[in-house]
Amino acid sequence: GKSGSEKLLIETIKAGLKSKTIKPGSLKKVTVDTTVQEKNIAFPTDSKLLNKARENLVKLSKEHGIKLRQNYNRVGPQYVLMASRYAHAKQFKRMKKMNNKLKSRLGRVKRDIERQLPNYSVDIQSLFEVALKQAQKLIEQEQHSKNKLYSLHAPEVECISKGKAHKPYEFGVKTSIAVTNKEGFVIGAQSCPGNPYDGHTLLPQLEQIKQFTAVQPEQCFVDRGYRGHEVKDTKVFISGQKRGVTRS
Repeated sequence: GKSGSEKLLIETIKAGLKSKTIKPGSLKKVTVDTTVQEKNIAFPTDSKLLNKARENLVKLSKEHGIKLRQNYNRVGPQYVLMASRYAHAKQFKRMKKMNNKLKSRLGRVKRDIERQLPNYSVDIQSLFEVALKQAQKLIEQEQHSKNKLYSLHAPEVECISKGKAHKPYEFGVKTSIAVTNKEGFVIGAQSCPGNPYDGHTLLPQLEQIKQFTAVQPEQCFVDRGYRGHEVKDTKVFISGQKRGVTRS
């Protein structure tokens, strides 16, 4: 968990100081940047997600003795296959048709379960809660929806724009990393859920460094993504900055 990971990082910093890999003075000059911690998920497509959500509901129903009118186990995979073929052929209207079919089949299974759930115990109802919410979210979300669901087993995954031609998007969680400017030794790491603006992640990151090392960084070096930060106790140097900066 979070506290355990923090303890490990604190011990690593102590070990670095003890072995003289880093000097105490190095903790005063830090470099901070953000990256994306990618999650181990398949590339999210509507057809895969819709069919997976239906399969999860059918599996849960079978485990707890809920008899469904139809489970669509035969046609579901067929629609996924056809959707992927149409996408490959760039026949997007036909692909959308298949996705709509998957959406309607998922909706039918979901409503069938919801009709029968009141007849079962509260414990069984609670087991279906997450799966039904995920199914509803998948049915409602459109191409430009906010806070979309990209993975059923890792719902915290976000789509983060990378802005590079070879890889426009990454699916994971934004992470802030702090290293000593001289040695490049990691002295701070934080996850930043919600894909916040880089400038807003700087103050929490510097506070974490102070908490871990008991040293307030005097100088911090960042890229242009950190313009508009709200840091007062540390002198922040932004890449390309010319005013008030000596040659060194």
